[in-house]
Amino acid sequence: MEYLIGTGGWAYFQIPGIKSLEAYSRIYNFVEVNSTFYEIPSINQIEKWRNIVPEDFQFTVRAHRSITHQYKLQRTKENLKRLEEMKKICEILQAEILLLQTPASLEITKDVIENFCDLLSSMELNKLRIALEIRGTKVSTYPRELLKIMQEYNIINSVDLLKGELPAYKSDILYSRLFGKGEKNIYQPTDQELKEIDIRAKTGKFKKVVLSFHSQRMYRDAGRFKIYKRTGKFPSVTNATGLSSLREILKEGNIFPATKEQLIKHHGWKLFDYTQEKRVRAIVFLQKLPSKEFQNINQVIELLRSVSGENSGVTS
Repeated sequence: MEYLIGTGGWAYFQIPGIKSLEAYSRIYNFVEVNSTFYEIPSINQIEKWRNIVPEDFQFTVRAHRSITHQYKLQRTKENLKRLEEMKKICEILQAEILLLQTPASLEITKDVIENFCDLLSSMELNKLRIALEIRGTKVSTYPRELLKIMQEYNIINSVDLLKGELPAYKSDILYSRLFGKGEKNIYQPTDQELKEIDIRAKTGKFKKVVLSFHSQRMYRDAGRFKIYKRTGKFPSVTNATGLSSLREILKEGNIFPATKEQLIKHHGWKLFDYTQEKRVRAIVFLQKLPSKEFQNINQVIELLRSVSGENSGVTS
């Protein structure tokens, strides 16, 4: 099984003295190009991207939003032209997959399905594969006509395994864009959730698995999963354990003074190292706090120590 582990973009992956994509490609073997959803880069820029990464590094390309959001998968002159531009980008990047993501506002009606079929029949895909993510519609409720077209054109059903979604039908490629269960990508998967993703990938007997992390800490999460695949163990997320680890998490953003509700909103979704082998969400401890305003981290930690003890009463 070919396993690609990466994230949705590289712009925020920063190492001093090294270009972001170059640094990123030293750690991960794949990236989903997201900037193409918002604007079309120049050919010169695309060629630079390809030349800066290792030969075996792989790209997938997120199609420009006009295709799905403005033209709504219709076969128009403008849309066909835009698709040709996306195909050219894929060709230069040697990308095997072009991702189409529909807006949640687009209802998958009979007309939309027919338009999509007309569009597909007008394209010369050759070896390029389309991955389709349909937002706002549960996989289990895809219209039968849509499934038939997707299978006919060998389309990959892009799903979010962190949300419990599974592809609508069997395919040789598993493509998952991992956002998680939080609002606006604010989510950090637990070790157990990442293990379950790996189990699904293994039991599906796919030839290729593509995992594109999009959560708030996507670089860290992709790195955690990569280390797990290599060693069988998950790395720590901080440099400490217990309440000392939680303290490190609460330092981020410096939001004090803060109420219990504010602490949960800003930090509850994050993981900390309960022990070296076990990570839990900060909300497990923070929900033990009384509803009051805290002036600093020390107040929070001392109260938690007195309420629950350093390492007691915690579940994952």
